[in-house]
Amino acid sequence: MIQNIRPHIYHNEYRPAPPEEEDLVFAFSETDRKILLSQDEKRVPRVRDLKTEDRECLRFLFFLDGRNCFLFREPGKDLQIPGFFYDGIKTLRRDGSDVLGFAGSTAWHLATWYRRNTFCGACGAKLVPGSRERCMICPSCGNVVYPMIAPAVIIGITDGDKIVMTRYRGREYRGRALVAGFCEIGEEAEDTVRREAKEETGLSVTNIRYAGSQPWGFDSNLLLGFFCDVTGDRTIVREEDELSACEWVRREDITEDPNLMSLTATMIERFREHRECEAVKED
Repeated sequence: MIQNIRPHIYHNEYRPAPPEEEDLVFAFSETDRKILLSQDEKRVPRVRDLKTEDRECLRFLFFLDGRNCFLFREPGKDLQIPGFFYDGIKTLRRDGSDVLGFAGSTAWHLATWYRRNTFCGACGAKLVPGSRERCMICPSCGNVVYPMIAPAVIIGITDGDKIVMTRYRGREYRGRALVAGFCEIGEEAEDTVRREAKEETGLSVTNIRYAGSQPWGFDSNLLLGFFCDVTGDRTIVREEDELSACEWVRREDITEDPNLMSLTATMIERFREHRECEAVKED
C-alpha cells in the first residue's frame, strides 16, 4: 500500500529546522489539485532550486530518509521554477511502491489543512503556526487548531465466494471499489460498517473483523478496513446517489490488480486470493 515505503524511512515528529540545500520542497497549485514536479525525473524541488525570497515561504512538514521536508506556502502565489511543472496529484497514485506517492499525499494532506486554517474559527483573527507542536494558534483568543484527520471505513461484504463491489458516482476515480463511508460523531467503527452497508446496499452484516488501516492524505482520511459476512436477504438495493454500480462478484471473476496502492485494492486482492482472514496491514 502507499504507506509501505521500506527501505525509506518516514518520521512525522514536529521538529522544525532551518532548510538545507538538499532538503525537499513540496509545492501545490493554489487553484487546483496539482503538485510541482521536475519535467525530466518526476521529482519534487530541492531547497537549492529555490530563489532566496522563495525560501522565506517554507514551512516544515516531516522527515524523509533523514532529510527535512518543507511545504512552500505563500497564499495567492504558486511557486515557479524553471524545469518544473504542475501535474495533477493523481500522478502520485500511479505506483504504490513509490515513496513520492506517500510523501506527496501526506504533504497534500497538511497543505490542505494549512490552507483551510488561515483565520481563527472562533474570533476571526489570523492564526500563527505553533512552535512546539504541529498546530495553528490564535494569538487573540488562544484557540488551538490541530490537523484534521477524518476516519472512514472500507467494507468488504462477503457471502462465501462472492464479495460486493461498487463504482462511485460523481467522482474522478472510476475504478472498482468497495462499500465505504465516514464515521459519524459518537459512532464506533463497527457501527459505521453496519450503517454504511445498510445505507448503500440494503444488506445486513455480521462477523465484522478488522482488516487493516491506511493514511490517505489525498482526502485527509484515516481508512479502517473491515471484512464482514452478509446475513439475511442477499438482494442488493443500491444507494443511487452514491453509487453508479453495486453487485455481487465471484472470486474467480476478479482480475488481478498489480497496483495495490490503496487499502481497497489490497482488500479486493486478498479476497481474490482466499486470504481475507489475514491482516492487510502486514503487506
